[in-house]
Amino acid sequence: MSIPVTLIPGDGIGPEITDATVRILERAGVDIAWDRQLAGMAAVAAHGDPIPAATLDSIARTRVALKGPLETPVGGGYRSVNVALRMRFDLYANVRPAYTIRPGGRFEHVDIVLVRENTEGLYSGVEHYIKIGNDDHAAAESAAIITRAGSERVIRFAFDYAVKHGRKKLTLVHKANILKLSQGLFLETGRRIAKEYAGRVAFEERIIDAMAMQLILKPEAFDMIVTTNMFGDILSDEIAGLVGGLGLAPGANIGEGASIFEAVHGTAPDIAGQGIANPGALILAACMMLEHLGHEACARRIRHALEAVVREGKTVTRDLGGTATTHELADAVIARLG
Repeated sequence: MSIPVTLIPGDGIGPEITDATVRILERAGVDIAWDRQLAGMAAVAAHGDPIPAATLDSIARTRVALKGPLETPVGGGYRSVNVALRMRFDLYANVRPAYTIRPGGRFEHVDIVLVRENTEGLYSGVEHYIKIGNDDHAAAESAAIITRAGSERVIRFAFDYAVKHGRKKLTLVHKANILKLSQGLFLETGRRIAKEYAGRVAFEERIIDAMAMQLILKPEAFDMIVTTNMFGDILSDEIAGLVGGLGLAPGANIGEGASIFEAVHGTAPDIAGQGIANPGALILAACMMLEHLGHEACARRIRHALEAVVREGKTVTRDLGGTATTHELADAVIARLG
């Protein structure tokens, strides 16, 4: 039977890399019934709403979505659609793998999976202005909400992921030396859960600023990372930089009732419509989706084909040092699939 999946092409280069990814999945023999929906500025233009009811209904029905990048105005307008979708479907675990594919870079042996708490912390959206004298916006206050339940489920998810995927060590990243209550609760929860996995997954703790430095000095020393929302947002981009940038950086947002897989880079409006965008991140996100759906063998075939094309370097896009178009890179991956 066909697998129902919500497909959100997104904004900017989103439709181009989405079409390339869909072609690869079809050639790989995956029978997916795509339900195409809109979100972001494309949805605003068509429906006056960045997250139309039809899109939400589709995700609720299929429980799985593949999503291109979405545009969010800076400093004004509506709140991030990505954050809104995570909150709406309680997608509490953000999974960001990064591993060395391109040879000859600054780092040759990076293979890290970061798990980020996805619904709490400073991204909870609990903030307000404080009036002082006649100035209504004299100060602004944001609350970093950390709950024991939220911490426990994402940390346990990270340990279970490590066991399932043969990962040997989990590093919990925090700032409990300064934020003793909120970050302290996250750290305390991690220490307690780590005892349940002793002998199966090694556990260590790192303070966020030291961790950021150690990732640059010795990234091969890390296997899996689990951390709070904003720290995870920052570290995941740093890790992507270790392996050549966001062009090959996929992400998964996992919840009990739904999961959304995405390219984590932006909409790249400067090259949108030119057919030269790198579809690699969305292709890898689709592989994560296939694994989630139980099609591990097909995910491996596609991933290995993409890796071979990138390593060969003959048919890659400009950001990877080549001159190929989006379509040509997809064709090269399809040729590798046989």
